[in-house]
Amino acid sequence: MKRYKINPQKGTTEMKNKRLLNKIPVFLRGNSKDKKMHILDSLKWRYATKKFDTASRLSNSQLTLLKEAFNLTATSYGLQPIKMLVVQNMSLREKLLPHSFGQRQVVDASHLLVLCIQKNYTVQDVESYFQLIKKVRNTPDEVVTPFKNHLLDLVSNKTTEQLREASKSQAYLALGNLLTVCATQQIDSCPMEGFLPKKYDEILDLTSKNLEAVLLLPVGTRAEDDYMASQKKVRKSLEDSVIDIQ
Repeated sequence: MKRYKINPQKGTTEMKNKRLLNKIPVFLRGNSKDKKMHILDSLKWRYATKKFDTASRLSNSQLTLLKEAFNLTATSYGLQPIKMLVVQNMSLREKLLPHSFGQRQVVDASHLLVLCIQKNYTVQDVESYFQLIKKVRNTPDEVVTPFKNHLLDLVSNKTTEQLREASKSQAYLALGNLLTVCATQQIDSCPMEGFLPKKYDEILDLTSKNLEAVLLLPVGTRAEDDYMASQKKVRKSLEDSVIDIQ
């Protein structure tokens, strides 16, 4: 009988590569052309859903994915001055409807995501951020202190309104990230700015949480009779929207 010599290192490497592959989302596997086409097709598939299927509900795994995606959103300096409310409670959403200019997506979607900013962002929030850095990375004080002092100085020298506007920009980053993730997972969504934030703050008791609502994202499944679902996407040509500088 012919004997074959097994290379333990090769076997271990192959197993490690297989484990790593299993951690990669299915839609990201394959060659670069497949990945590019999937992402572009997903972005072409998405639209601002006007009518949701009221009987359809997102699964717990889909909701967890959206929560994780929100939490992984890039923010300036990594400070994350934003929070997301996941509202399923129908009676609350019915109360929000009159303050959403009658847009039924708020009620008809599976869930309503409310993107919020901190009303008052302070130097203590910066201190908490650096405590988290130390806990997660175990970074020596001598390494992080100069950066921390810079951010403490930056925050302490800005007005509440300036910090608020800066935080709103981070909320828009999160919205863009969520829209793309929703598209790749074929979760329908509708980004919304048209609502009365102060009324949302009141109904959702956001002031007690040091929060204020800035953006909405109803998520779920498009209704079969949503007239916008079959409409062609209208976009400028690349030449009109992108400038290449060689």
